Amino acid sequence: MAKNEVTIEKKEKEEIVESLLTPGHKACTGCGLALAARTVMNTAGKDIIVTAATGCLEVFSTSYPHSAWKMPWIHSLFENSAAVAAGIEVALKALGREKEAKIIAQGGDGATADIGIGCLSGMFERGHNILYVCYDNEAYMNTGVQRSGLTPFEAWTSTSPSGKVSWGNPTEKKNMPAIAAAHGIPYVATASVAYLKDLEKKVKKALEIVGPKYLQIHAPCPLGWAHEPYDTIKVAKLAVQTGLIPIYEMENGVITSVRKITKKAPVEEYLKLQGRFKHLFKKPGFEKELERIQAMADATIKKFNLM
Repeated sequence: MAKNEVTIEKKEKEEIVESLLTPGHKACTGCGLALAARTVMNTAGKDIIVTAATGCLEVFSTSYPHSAWKMPWIHSLFENSAAVAAGIEVALKALGREKEAKIIAQGGDGATADIGIGCLSGMFERGHNILYVCYDNEAYMNTGVQRSGLTPFEAWTSTSPSGKVSWGNPTEKKNMPAIAAAHGIPYVATASVAYLKDLEKKVKKALEIVGPKYLQIHAPCPLGWAHEPYDTIKVAKLAVQTGLIPIYEMENGVITSVRKITKKAPVEEYLKLQGRFKHLFKKPGFEKELERIQAMADATIKKFNLM
């Protein structure tokens, strides 16, 4: 081996660091949630304390007696990740140790927008210095793919099935970033696993801000969305490029940045990759339903000035 090859090999080995969400957990192949959580943890660094709600993330990463988490990590109940994190923050202040660690609370879309919204609202209202991360895979995946408040319009789930009288989920996604911003918190942002550098930047920025912060990450689920595991990033990018998932930042209630769409994709390109939308292409009159979804995407593009 030549001398320069040895130097390159040594440099590459020195740059490899242990992930704070270690490999060997039980997430599905192509899991967008695992990718998102790993990115958040590695960006935040070791000096953190993390809470987690019940859900896929907790289940696949902490199968007793093992844990994939390389930091102080606490799981309590489905609904109270934000409340537990708030208790930790208050305890650190009481001990005069609040500068020793930053606190991240985590929950899926169901734990955030449905079951845990009360505890989350309380955390925002009281002004705790915590970053709350919502991993949005758009349904209760761990318990059987039931719809949540963040399930998209007309998506199939086990509790919003398509049939003779239904096109799937009858409601649009709950606007959780707007709900968070309405509490007057200093920082709200959305992100996607399709754009990891953007996600890293937002995690770093959020952790530098004092007060409650909210970050919602769009994370495809191959199992619940019924798409190929190798298409996770492709699906995530199309969600953004269609305008269905806007990527933006809000500071003190004002939108300060948006990710522009350089080449707009029709919603059909996004929907046809996922089995949860396959019924939209089979039933008579499906063209009208596609037009409704396209109109929603176009309205979002206009609202956030994405083009």
